[in-house]
Amino acid sequence: MKLNPIKIWKEKGKILEGIKNNIFKKDHIEDIAKERMAICKICPYIDHVGKSCAVPGTQPCCGDCGCKLSWKTRSLSSSCPKNYWKALLTEDEEDKLEDEINKNK
Repeated sequence: MKLNPIKIWKEKGKILEGIKNNIFKKDHIEDIAKERMAICKICPYIDHVGKSCAVPGTQPCCGDCGCKLSWKTRSLSSSCPKNYWKALLTEDEEDKLEDEINKNK
């Protein structure tokens, strides 16, 4: 898979959400990511080598969409392109939930 800047730009919010959740870990998101990653690990599309990654060197990635799995599985607004798991929230809903959680800290 070649680097596709247009596709990456369109998905930038979901990608940034996954990166943020990978850096600033929260238990509830980690639980979801573990469940999703367990599905990805047995998926025939997983790419451990990096031939299908949208960005070189980001394996393991999804061989179908090219996303880095440690980010994609932590993006609550992302879905598996093969529908093995679904998005739990829209990006706006996740932002509102984050704001609510942060208010209660």
